[in-house]
Amino acid sequence: MAAIAKILLLGSGELGREFVISAKRLGAHVIACDSYEGAPAMQVADEAEVFSMLDAAALAAAIDKHQPDLIVPEVEAIRTEVLKEYEERGLNVVPSARATIMTMNRDRIREVAAIELGLPTSTYLYAETLEEMRAAVAKIGLPCVAKPVMSSSGKGQSTVREAGAVDAAWTYAVEGMRGDRKRVIVEAFIPFDYEITLLTIRTRDSVVFCDPIGHRQERGDYQESWQPAAMSAEAVAEAQRQAKAVVDNLGGYGLFGVEFFVLGDKVIFSELSPRPHDTGLVTLISQNLTEFDLHARAILGLPIPGITQHGPSASAVILGDRDAEDFSVAGLDAALRPSVPGVDVDVRIFNKPTTRPYRRMGVALALARDGDTDTARTAAREAAAKVILSYRG
Repeated sequence: MAAIAKILLLGSGELGREFVISAKRLGAHVIACDSYEGAPAMQVADEAEVFSMLDAAALAAAIDKHQPDLIVPEVEAIRTEVLKEYEERGLNVVPSARATIMTMNRDRIREVAAIELGLPTSTYLYAETLEEMRAAVAKIGLPCVAKPVMSSSGKGQSTVREAGAVDAAWTYAVEGMRGDRKRVIVEAFIPFDYEITLLTIRTRDSVVFCDPIGHRQERGDYQESWQPAAMSAEAVAEAQRQAKAVVDNLGGYGLFGVEFFVLGDKVIFSELSPRPHDTGLVTLISQNLTEFDLHARAILGLPIPGITQHGPSASAVILGDRDAEDFSVAGLDAALRPSVPGVDVDVRIFNKPTTRPYRRMGVALALARDGDTDTARTAAREAAAKVILSYRG
């Protein structure tokens, strides 16, 4: 029996792993690609390729070798000009080569949102040298946020609170850059009540939304998320309006993770990822269809039924704390025994071959059937704390 589609997955982390599982349940054949052997998605895919996504020749060779029906990026640092070239030849890039180019560079997606669409964003400037960074901070004012235009998982992002910290923020941003674009975006610090991710699915029939997901970050990286986030009906409607405007502008089909700052009923566009979002890991327990199921269905042109919530839910990350190759995971028995009645818990271990400080090694999930999101958050954090990485040697 032939596969429903052959998918070349570019990037094979934990999000890619869950996507592979969803796609294979629908009959797809998946080739998982990453820069190292044994990446999480490779462990469940049909085939694997090891190369740097920034190596244009290697990327083109993988596409030529496999002749996929769909090219699905899962990471930011990719030679997007290669994707554009192959799209022009007739291959299907998810959601589109243009969307990939725009969203993998913060400056380009910001200009789409702020200039083309007129959406509310923070005040921002760009810097390509330390001197330009100093001038941008002086003009934007303190506090402000500095981050590379291309990075992932919060790498290189910091809040600058005093003039003496500007040089260190520039160095940190440069060290956290992906790709070869030495450019930093400096944003005015926005007072906000909370941040959300609005999972937005663009299908051939319509644009649909999941319930908003609240999240907390440290070092620019997500630590916990919960669904649904408490928002007014007016704020939800405005977030949906803005998200639809952006994804319609970008085009293509699939799931987009659209991030917003919210202050009362005011919604301010932040960023967008044209693929499953790390904060959306909560959907592994919160919904009838996970964000990975929704992404797979949308890109394969399959129908999406009503998205239903199981109840207030949360996720909490399990992090490494050192560089190590020889380690084991313990504590699952305790983690999977909730201490609060009426709460279901689950754990996903990502099976990454090495650890490093703050590397996401797994996630704990909680569903509060008899409580609220605060109950679920507490249960998820408690479960995550019970999972122990034991290092040998």
